[in-house]
Amino acid sequence: MLSSSVATASSSTTTTAAAMAMAKASTPSSVAAVFDRRRGFRFALSRCHPAFGRGGFRSAAHRGPSRHRSPLRVSCRAETDEKQMRRYSPILEGALLSSGDGLALDEWTAVPDIWRFCAEKYGDRIALVDPYHGPPSNITYNQLEQEILNFSEGLRVIGVKPDEKLALYADNSYRWLIADQGMMATGAINVVRGSRSSVEELLQIYQHSESVALAVDSPELYNRIAEVFCDKASMKFVILLWGDKASLSIRGTEEIPVFSYNEIIHLGQDSRKSLLSSNGTWNPDDYELISSDDVATLMYTSGTTGNPKGVMLTHRNFLHQIKNLWDVVPAVPGDRFLSILPPWHAYERACEYFIFTHGVEQVYTTVRYLKEDLQQYQPHYLISVPLVYETLYSGIQKQLSTGPAARKLIALTFIRISMAFMDFKRIYEGKYLTRDQKEPSYLVSMLDCLLARIFAAILWPLHMLARRIVYSKIHSAIGISKAGISGGGSLPPFIDKFFEAIGVTVQNGYGLTECSPVTAARRRTCNVLGSIGHPIRYTEFKIVHPETDELLPPGSKGIVKLRGPQVMKGYYKNPSATSQVLDASGWFNTGDVGWMAPHHSSGRSRHSGGVIVLEGRAKDTIVLSTGENVEPAEIEEAAMRSSLIQQIVVIGQDQRRLGAIIVPNKEEALLVAKRMSIVDANAMELSKEKMSSLLYEELRTWTSKCTFQIGPILIVDEPFTIDGGLMTPTMKIRRDRIVEIYKDQILKLYS
Repeated sequence: MLSSSVATASSSTTTTAAAMAMAKASTPSSVAAVFDRRRGFRFALSRCHPAFGRGGFRSAAHRGPSRHRSPLRVSCRAETDEKQMRRYSPILEGALLSSGDGLALDEWTAVPDIWRFCAEKYGDRIALVDPYHGPPSNITYNQLEQEILNFSEGLRVIGVKPDEKLALYADNSYRWLIADQGMMATGAINVVRGSRSSVEELLQIYQHSESVALAVDSPELYNRIAEVFCDKASMKFVILLWGDKASLSIRGTEEIPVFSYNEIIHLGQDSRKSLLSSNGTWNPDDYELISSDDVATLMYTSGTTGNPKGVMLTHRNFLHQIKNLWDVVPAVPGDRFLSILPPWHAYERACEYFIFTHGVEQVYTTVRYLKEDLQQYQPHYLISVPLVYETLYSGIQKQLSTGPAARKLIALTFIRISMAFMDFKRIYEGKYLTRDQKEPSYLVSMLDCLLARIFAAILWPLHMLARRIVYSKIHSAIGISKAGISGGGSLPPFIDKFFEAIGVTVQNGYGLTECSPVTAARRRTCNVLGSIGHPIRYTEFKIVHPETDELLPPGSKGIVKLRGPQVMKGYYKNPSATSQVLDASGWFNTGDVGWMAPHHSSGRSRHSGGVIVLEGRAKDTIVLSTGENVEPAEIEEAAMRSSLIQQIVVIGQDQRRLGAIIVPNKEEALLVAKRMSIVDANAMELSKEKMSSLLYEELRTWTSKCTFQIGPILIVDEPFTIDGGLMTPTMKIRRDRIVEIYKDQILKLYS
């Protein structure tokens, strides 16, 4: 059950005493909490040092050098010279001022409003399962609402004000969600990032966002960034979500109050008790509602090129997602979701908000435990990125390959049969993609569908047999009984077709951080493979000419633009970048190349009209010296089907032909080489020449149907990783950095 952090604090402990004791435990400094019924909790700080005064906390960088620092003195005086405005979520906290009495529980104005609705509707149903933080926690909807209320009030106690920026650097856990929503409920703006980002990137985001305080995942993260942050950033306080404060580095942080998660919760509990007991004695003029157009968060883009930009997302942006994603994911109370993506990823974040409004149970997992948790929890849904589905595909293929040769042959034959069956089924159901605007004649359409039905009927018994003796074992191992939702990147066609063949529904979607993020997705009732589906409700798409901005007809390839309530307010402190992507009419330039499927009234494409198909990023396009434009994504996706290729980046800008930088799968390549008698059975590794020969052969095999072929290749040993700076935190390849690092080798490759 829920850990001790949700337990009720002793009623004999006053809020003032708790705040003082916690601050003493946090740092060598002492902090006094002052309570005024009309103004809430205040911190009165005085010390015989210029670093602390009416301006509040300042870091070492702002204090200047000092050998001897006098101790902080505690003051318990009531400050009345400054009026503190309290901003609150109308439905979540409306009971305090009876402001929410006229609102239905689902008339949400701010994102935190959803928790009152969830608690009222789903009560003691389990909302969150967090098995990998100690102690393991199961949290109900009632407990989740109370925890968010306590955390938000605890933030007010320690001095958080509306519109202040609070950095939240943490990873997947239930405390991340509570911290996120607690910050939003105060009217503050959280600035989110994960713990794996570099110190330089975290500092840059903190400074650019003008954050005033920091919440971190663990002592390990804080110790990694503490020295740089204390030297170059101003922090009013630090909140530690997990771990023991005794594990914190004290170098340079002696004067920065550090609060544990539980301390913030207890401060909030005591303050809420005092507020409720003094009901009716305060002035309503001291309170204001959070507006739907208020900025809720700053989310910094992954920055595949250049520095990250701060995307301003409002409560209205997120509420659009919460209210309209059910068409894509028709969740019902009790459905189980497995959460593996970082919660600061816009895709995971918006989906989490949405699914909780439908009474689901979410289980947190990690890459390390994904395989075991899929089998143990048997989720109905998995919301993730293409890389996770590629990993599942590779695991299944490896499992099939390790068995007896006869079993492998049977399994692979069944999969091919099922893929053929699904191809024919797609034709007679009218879900076949085409760019051709000309409709086939009615007679041709009828004959086409009839033949497809006949061939599908012939293959159907074998497909059903495969489901019974092969695919059922895969299903029991991975769950995902309703659907896997893929977004945040391009889903390779072979992955798409494989899961369709074995009976695991995968719905591909499309979004951007700037759009909160979901803009289009495939529905279970219209799951057109190769596409990103139709736009979600209240969202418009158009395809325009890349140079003239002229509107193009269906089937024509161009730049994808979109418009809707989910589009960001703009980039923080960057109006020029905002104007480059967002025009006066609200159209957002995605920078992606794609086309819209034409509408046909009959034939194999009669139900695919209006779906969007993406073909890569405009800025990723490689222009050869011959003047030909190449989209590298298609070639890379085809090459990645090879088990010998771990990672690949296609290159060739301003060259006569394409090349590639390849990270090989050395173990698999060695096994293949032994099987083909290229090397001795006792060989421990392959020479570069033999590795190159094998990879060339693989590229010829898998990319033979691509318009352009790869010429010279550069083999590198080190994988592209997040920690190495060659992948974004959302696991996208940083092409520009890779090309820059290997530019000398690339020059030699083409010389």
